[in-house]
Amino acid sequence: MNIHEYQAAEILASHGIPVNPGRVASTPEEAKEIAQEIGKLVAVKAQVHTGGRGKAGGIKIAKDPNSAREAADAILGMDIKGHIVRKVLVASGVEIAKEYYLGIVLDRPQRRVTVMASAEGGVDIEQVARDTPEKIVRALADPMLGLHPYQAREVGFSLGIPAALVPGFAAIVLNLYKAYVATDATLAEINPLILTKDDRWLALDSKMSFDDNAMFRHPHLEELRDLEEENLTELEAKRSGISFVKLDGTIGCIVNGAGLAMATMDAVKLHGGEPANFLDVGGGASASQVAKAFTLVTADPEVRAIFINIFGGITRGDVVADGITTAMREVGVQVPIVVRLAGTNSEEGRAILSAAGMTAVDTMDEAAAAVVRAAN
Repeated sequence: MNIHEYQAAEILASHGIPVNPGRVASTPEEAKEIAQEIGKLVAVKAQVHTGGRGKAGGIKIAKDPNSAREAADAILGMDIKGHIVRKVLVASGVEIAKEYYLGIVLDRPQRRVTVMASAEGGVDIEQVARDTPEKIVRALADPMLGLHPYQAREVGFSLGIPAALVPGFAAIVLNLYKAYVATDATLAEINPLILTKDDRWLALDSKMSFDDNAMFRHPHLEELRDLEEENLTELEAKRSGISFVKLDGTIGCIVNGAGLAMATMDAVKLHGGEPANFLDVGGGASASQVAKAFTLVTADPEVRAIFINIFGGITRGDVVADGITTAMREVGVQVPIVVRLAGTNSEEGRAILSAAGMTAVDTMDEAAAAVVRAAN
């Protein structure tokens, strides 16, 4: 789950990290009023769940309230990487002496929570990692003991921060780590973390993402979810107990089991196709869930064929076949369907499909090739 910059800043502030205060506006007039209250130069920043706002024109500096209104008018309604801007953050302008990047992430290969920092703040960390990886400093937190103060100080010295300023930097690193752990975050990022001209540390831009599976422990964080920023089909799938992720291809995939779903997408790409989604109906999918999966997949107008790949273990082939035929009647699927059915009660399932005028393919490779041909 992602949240907006201003929401992340509130969480970081609650953990003792100095942030740049501001208020959110939904109209140009609100932005003007906030700028009047601040009474000096302000930054007007688009609030969307994506990066690259500055390059897209989603961050503007305004020297007076009228300029703030004009900036908000230009930003509100803007499309930034498929995200429509519906609110802006109006915050005080700050004199920047130096910018840094600071983030806490999970390093999956290391199986450790990792501090990442760079003196190249204010730009995408992915670009720094690609072009100048030597400029990224890392520190691994102990799974049991956490992040030690000496590690935070070492990161500061490695970035070339003057000795007198390292304690303040280290305190922010430790508090960011605490915020990450306390909220079951998957990412806690400050970019840029700035040093002002009067030697104050300030989190100028904040970003946090959280583990959906841990939201039951954080109902107050669930309340921060902005449904207008999320894919409605994915939300509908979640309510139905189906794992669904929208992709950019033309072949809809309906699969039972996450591993098989990944292999199915690989098979589609191997034969020259592009998956339109990741969809896992689960190991014990019912006929109604299979029918629901059809609804989710066909909601995408780009889908030109559907690949159903079921390996019956807990899920029975005849139950899946019932779901497919039900979906054909209720959903009214208008694109070609290729079915691969194997495992428990697969013969019974094939008989049901045959009675409905459909044929199940024997192997996944054969089915992948067939669905790519059908989509083309």
